Amino acid sequence: MTTRARIGGHPIHPMLVSFPIALWIFSLVADVVYLGLGNPIWKDWIAFYTLFGGIVGAVGAAFFGFIDWLTIQNRTVKNVADWHARLNVIALFVFVASFYLRTTSGSHLVGGGFKIPFGLSVVGVILINISGWLGGELTVKYGMGLGLKSQ
Repeated sequence: MTTRARIGGHPIHPMLVSFPIALWIFSLVADVVYLGLGNPIWKDWIAFYTLFGGIVGAVGAAFFGFIDWLTIQNRTVKNVADWHARLNVIALFVFVASFYLRTTSGSHLVGGGFKIPFGLSVVGVILINISGWLGGELTVKYGMGLGLKSQ
């Protein structure tokens, strides 16, 4: 199925999702490096700002994903897309919570601790991996965005 949100003949949503995925995974990697080295630059700067960049990128990707979602008519494909969207929205809220708890405004809620924001990032990365698999199903199995007629 050809999606409405395209540029140069290519669907926009799959182009954009790589940015938040990479940024969120790298944010978690930076947290793990912090745990290993103890250098706060990994947690306070690198993980913090890549987490924020992932949030901004996800909002942009979600906008175009929603446009694509509106075009789906096949009930089976819509069900997969619904779960893909649900998991992405939940992951976005999980990452927003992790980010907020790292700010000066939110850190008092966890006593300035790192365990809960780190745990939320772990949960978020698990969620985006599951959701990414569903996104792959939409593209590979059902031809979403490829101009195929399986929708």
